[in-house]
Amino acid sequence: MNLFEELCAISGKENVLEHERMERHTTFRIGGPADYFVMPSEAEEIRQITGLCRSRSIPYYIIGNGSNLLVGDKGYRGVIIQVFRNMNRIRVEGDELHAQAGALLSKVAAAAYEAGLTGVEFASGIPGTLGGAVRMNAGAYGGEMKQVLKNASVLTPSGELLTIPVEEMGMGYRTSIVSKNDYVVLEAVLSLKPGKKEEIRAAMDDLKERRVTKQPLEYGSAGSTFKRPEGYFAGKLIEDAGLRGRRIGDAQVSEKHCGFVINRGKATASEVAELMDEVVRRVQETSGVRLQPEVKRIGEF
Repeated sequence: MNLFEELCAISGKENVLEHERMERHTTFRIGGPADYFVMPSEAEEIRQITGLCRSRSIPYYIIGNGSNLLVGDKGYRGVIIQVFRNMNRIRVEGDELHAQAGALLSKVAAAAYEAGLTGVEFASGIPGTLGGAVRMNAGAYGGEMKQVLKNASVLTPSGELLTIPVEEMGMGYRTSIVSKNDYVVLEAVLSLKPGKKEEIRAAMDDLKERRVTKQPLEYGSAGSTFKRPEGYFAGKLIEDAGLRGRRIGDAQVSEKHCGFVINRGKATASEVAELMDEVVRRVQETSGVRLQPEVKRIGEF
């Protein structure tokens, strides 16, 4: 069998696409075609797909809903494995919330609210999946995943399945052993606390209002484009460098929040990458601080 046929044998023909444009699967709304795009339903499928790719020396990349990705205009040569579509089940057991890696954080927060559980309100507006949030210890408004995570089930590059307690996850600012060791998050268990639903809803509504008023949610983006440098705020450094509203083609430093590079409609990946590089260069020139991108670049530019 050729690669397409083997991928179909693992995940079903309805879950394997060829030459799929990645602009349909990233929040930047940018990206050329991936050679193969697979939407597995179970952990065993991911293990088989990654094993197949390694045995054939074929590049692969695992994504959620593409909320931190910039995919090159020429696309991705290899296999994109998307866990968002078919691996998003959530269930609540007592004070614990169990969810697959592809579950949106907004859905996780909503499920916790419906169960009267508090602790994960901070994640309600983060535009990503649980798997990515665990991998990068996502956080917002004073909350972080490490505060609520109990354990995570992962797949190692060698194909081993592990369940790792939070104490052994090495979770720091936008990092964990998952990202350091290139593990794949399959599922996670969150340990929450009983709360009053009206207070949980009020907190979620407050955070939503803050996001709507301060962030350029009306445009495609990957959220915060740069990591927060210790002792600084990336948006303030970018503004102080005179880059508010700086534009290359349809890629722009948001006038609403300088920490966001946005797609005003028809931006290319090359334009976004060029603008990000200019921001890094100008900020270093004006402040001496070198910004580190939070956005992952993959594919051919």
